[in-house]
Amino acid sequence: MSLPTLRIVPSPDLVPHEWHDDQRSQPLIERLRASGVLRNPPMVTPLPDGSGRYMVLDGANRTSALNHMGIPHALVQVVEADHPGLDLHTWNHVLWDWDGAEFLQALSELPDVTLRDIDPGVRRPQTRWPIKTLVWVQTQDGKAHIARSVPGDLASRTQALNRIAELYAKKAVVDRTTAQQVRELHGKYENLTAIVVYPPFKVSEVLELCAAGVLLPPGITRFTVSPRALRVNYSLDELSANKSLEEKNEALQRWVNERTARKGVRYYAEPTVLYDE
Repeated sequence: MSLPTLRIVPSPDLVPHEWHDDQRSQPLIERLRASGVLRNPPMVTPLPDGSGRYMVLDGANRTSALNHMGIPHALVQVVEADHPGLDLHTWNHVLWDWDGAEFLQALSELPDVTLRDIDPGVRRPQTRWPIKTLVWVQTQDGKAHIARSVPGDLASRTQALNRIAELYAKKAVVDRTTAQQVRELHGKYENLTAIVVYPPFKVSEVLELCAAGVLLPPGITRFTVSPRALRVNYSLDELSANKSLEEKNEALQRWVNERTARKGVRYYAEPTVLYDE
């Protein structure tokens, strides 16, 4: 069994790959102060730009909270971009509490975005979408539409996606979903507006965007890795201590070795559902 790679790194070197609302971190800050431990380390991967920074794959709230608390170093799980256990999936967005016709009108008025009606029964896999296709939209009435842009580079397409996400984030209530058809959501949301289906991204593309300072819309990427380090419960006092980064990593390695020797580390090879979160 190969354990996850745990490392202590400077908190400012952790870079988000998507837009993040720092206000969401306040409840977590309060829980961290109350518990005194970092329960689950953020998952990160090195940026390939030689800067020594890391892109946050999962755990933006935790990294933001540590920065707001003034904790100089963060415990993270480092995953290489080509790790065989690393996968990137795409969330779609379900919108409600906004009139569907108003949403479509606002979407059609975005600069450099055109909206086209399509047959909802004809679906092309996202991996085969033309490069000019931004999102696939289906409103509550079952009608389907494609939002397109002038073909451009990865950064310009991503900026167009951000404009779309910003548009409905101001008006609708938004949730993530794996559904791709409105019929899958009927009865689950009152005042359903639409479902917005996003294109897939490659890990290398997200890294390229992050290194260039171009962030993705919030809540459309879902990184998973096996194995994943959870319930580490590492002391915040250790992360805050007036010690060098080298000293802190040496202490972390001793801590991991001691936990392993006491059989305090358990590896789950199968998918696991926890009921104490």
